[in-house]
Amino acid sequence: MGGRVAVLASGAGTNLQALLDDPRVGPQIVLVVSDRAQARALERARSRGVEAVHLDPGAFPDRTAHDEALLELLRSRGIDVVVLAGYLRIVGPQIVEAFRDRMLNVHPALLPAFPGTRAIADALAYGVRVTGVTVHLVDEEMDHGPVVLQEAVEVRPQDTEASLAERIHAVEHRLLPRATAALVEGRLRVEGRRVWIEGEVDG
Repeated sequence: MGGRVAVLASGAGTNLQALLDDPRVGPQIVLVVSDRAQARALERARSRGVEAVHLDPGAFPDRTAHDEALLELLRSRGIDVVVLAGYLRIVGPQIVEAFRDRMLNVHPALLPAFPGTRAIADALAYGVRVTGVTVHLVDEEMDHGPVVLQEAVEVRPQDTEASLAERIHAVEHRLLPRATAALVEGRLRVEGRRVWIEGEVDG
């Protein structure tokens, strides 16, 4: 597995920051792409000397054209691994195919429970006692690909969406760099929906 990493992010970029700060992953990040011009993630990238690109969906006639431009950008930079870190667009099938088993997403729930963009609020509304974080490989379905890492987070009786989100994000910031490092270093083994991390007892 090669080591050139691109991170796609739409918002504040706290997961991107965790990746940039990781000694194994940070030096491999060469590109950050956002669909939003004001995304703080772009500022975080520039502050580290990483190329930051706003790829505006509104500049393209349709989703397919935007995806084609994104794929061309990734290929032109020689990207080996793609990480979705709070990227709020669904990547198209041509991108999924080009980076099969080389694209990770982080999700704030224990998939397959609570897919979608409101996972934390949905978990609270459902009344679950435990939710968590999933890092998974990306396939053609939303929040569906093989699970790489999961960790449970207790839902406390007095939790608000903000308080629960804070604890979930702390777990995301640990798990996503760990999974990304394993992928970059060629330590992920995928067999169907089962994924192992070589060198980790619980992987």
